[in-house]
Amino acid sequence: MARRALTTTAAAFATTAALLLTACGGGDDSSSDDIKGAGNSSGSPSASASPSAGSDAKRPVIKLPSSFQLTFENWTSSDPVEQAVLDDAKEEVRAGYAAIIANDPDSEAVSFYDTKGVRGMTKQWIKSYTDKDLTVIGKLPAFDAKVGMAKNGRGAALSYCTDESDAKTRNRKTDKVEGNPAGTNPYVRYSVSLTKNEQGVWQNSSVRGERGKCSR
Repeated sequence: MARRALTTTAAAFATTAALLLTACGGGDDSSSDDIKGAGNSSGSPSASASPSAGSDAKRPVIKLPSSFQLTFENWTSSDPVEQAVLDDAKEEVRAGYAAIIANDPDSEAVSFYDTKGVRGMTKQWIKSYTDKDLTVIGKLPAFDAKVGMAKNGRGAALSYCTDESDAKTRNRKTDKVEGNPAGTNPYVRYSVSLTKNEQGVWQNSSVRGERGKCSR
């Protein structure tokens, strides 16, 4: 289920039957300023985030079914700007999984939360499921979120972990359910760069994942 991990290539990801595998990452790192500071973050289960601080943009409403429980543990910060970053980053993750479940690789919600340089990679990840008639089910907690802000206030770095132990795929045609292959480390650490656009939305500008770099 990992989105872009350093342990496999995009080609290998596309040919792997099980869903809980990973693809290489990339993006357009728009912000080159030094990232400073870190904030721990608390979250909510599956409801869309509130509008980010200082933004009047109309954000898409993203809904996930009860069959897939994507949760965000402690994705909160006392700093309103950091909270805005966490809220938009959370919605980008939710948008990606909602697109898989809806069989919609061209999801407008994904485009809303990704910069142009990342949209193609996210679409490829979504299609690695939808092209095989797979959807996602089970539980996927995201935890240990930390935010750092760029000096100019328009760039941010986010790291967080996921636990894929109870996350699975289901084939839409056969109803076959699969999890990670035996022996796969279920923990993935993500490193995300975000850029604030003109509408005040924090968009993903790069994402990469490293399997086995987290624990609980």
